Amino acid sequence: MPAKTDEIQFILDNQIVKIGFNHPDSIKPTTTLLNYLRSLDGHKGVKEGCAEGDCGACTVVVAENDGRRNLSFKSVDSCLVFLPMIHGKWVITVENLAVKNGGEIRLHPVQEAMVETNGTQCGYCTPGIIMSLFALFKTHKNPDVDTIEDALTGNLCRCTGYRSIIEAARGACQNGGSDRFDEMESSVWEMMESINTIETLVLNVSGQQYFKPFSMEEALRIRNAHPDALMINGSTDAALLQTKKQVFLPKILDLSGVNELKMIVEDHARIVFGSGISLEDVRNFCQTRLPVLYDILNVFGSLQIRNLATLGGNIGSASPIGDTLPVLMALDAKLRLLGTGKQRELLLEDFIEGYRKTNIQDDEIIALIIIPKPVEGEIVKSYKISKRRDLDISSVSACYKIKANPDSLVERISIFYGGVAATTKRAVLTEQFLTGKPWNRPTIETAMEVLATEFHPISDARADASSRTIMAKNLLLKFWSETCPEILDNQK
Repeated sequence: MPAKTDEIQFILDNQIVKIGFNHPDSIKPTTTLLNYLRSLDGHKGVKEGCAEGDCGACTVVVAENDGRRNLSFKSVDSCLVFLPMIHGKWVITVENLAVKNGGEIRLHPVQEAMVETNGTQCGYCTPGIIMSLFALFKTHKNPDVDTIEDALTGNLCRCTGYRSIIEAARGACQNGGSDRFDEMESSVWEMMESINTIETLVLNVSGQQYFKPFSMEEALRIRNAHPDALMINGSTDAALLQTKKQVFLPKILDLSGVNELKMIVEDHARIVFGSGISLEDVRNFCQTRLPVLYDILNVFGSLQIRNLATLGGNIGSASPIGDTLPVLMALDAKLRLLGTGKQRELLLEDFIEGYRKTNIQDDEIIALIIIPKPVEGEIVKSYKISKRRDLDISSVSACYKIKANPDSLVERISIFYGGVAATTKRAVLTEQFLTGKPWNRPTIETAMEVLATEFHPISDARADASSRTIMAKNLLLKFWSETCPEILDNQK
């Protein structure tokens, strides 16, 4: 069993920062990176707006080893990051971008571009926008407009407007990402390698326990010993319990340091994701390999959130509006659950048992998500309806998978909805009705009425019950209208 340490270390301001958690007056393990930075002199550029990942005013960039001896730069909402999550990483804030030499200040290229395009007015949102542009600068050469807009989706601005900011991004990124941070990488690597990321962190202060293992073996041991610990990875959901609901979290098992959970394996028949893979990495991988999952992740949160959130976390939260769940269920995804000396597999559809309730046992961790690839002739499409396109929670989401025979009769069909019940819901009666029927307008119109009898949605801030029923029916009609030409062509 590896030794334990009660201290975290990370890089900030070009030096290693150490924080101990062995004294009652210490910072809590669940202190957010945002609140820690704002407690320091010289780091007030990070702003608190919403404290729930919606506004981007608190955006910072975190650099870490990507597993291939390269530094990966990612923009994140610091209000969602607990301090132990940055152990062994490099934190970059807006104060770190410009170079101060005596009385002269040399701005970073993204800062110069914002000045040149008049991309800022009041300035409150500007530090977060600058950090999103800095991450873009470090990861993309000459990005297109879609990439730029995606990088800015998580940053709200009420006064400047985005045209000038987009122009700033275009101008800055023509540099190809070359800046003084490239020259710092060798010294940063030396500091990173001096920080121990093998020994399990056990932080125990002020009635709060925080466990951060760095191997699957240690994670399973802690899970077995502390089944009551809240499991987190990206913490984009769990952090809101503290920041918005002021819930005290007495015991946490942080899986974000377990690299075995961050793998991707593909063969001719399936794609296997580790549960700790970020949603942004899933999105990028699926663009050409599994477009239906790519499409739904394109309208999932913001880049800052997708850089933190994990596929396993989105599943484990068992939210009725978890956007990946209808897609994964329609694809017949399975989970591999690991426990102490055991493992088992079950369909994701059987894993979700109720509102925020799953089939997971006290000693188990979601290890793998196994997704069969659609076979020839299957059509799969996903949809999401929300009040705005980007960075919004679903009112209703849906995924459909259909296989028709040469006579355009429905051979098999899968229909799953989010937002219409306490869990992601399968439209069993509608599937039964459609099977064997011709894929035409009269059939779909009747199926829409069958569908309306299957769900009893609630009314809330995102939609009322009757609207959700209409949305569910119309999405089925939309799926038919988009797939009918392809199915008829196959008949020829």
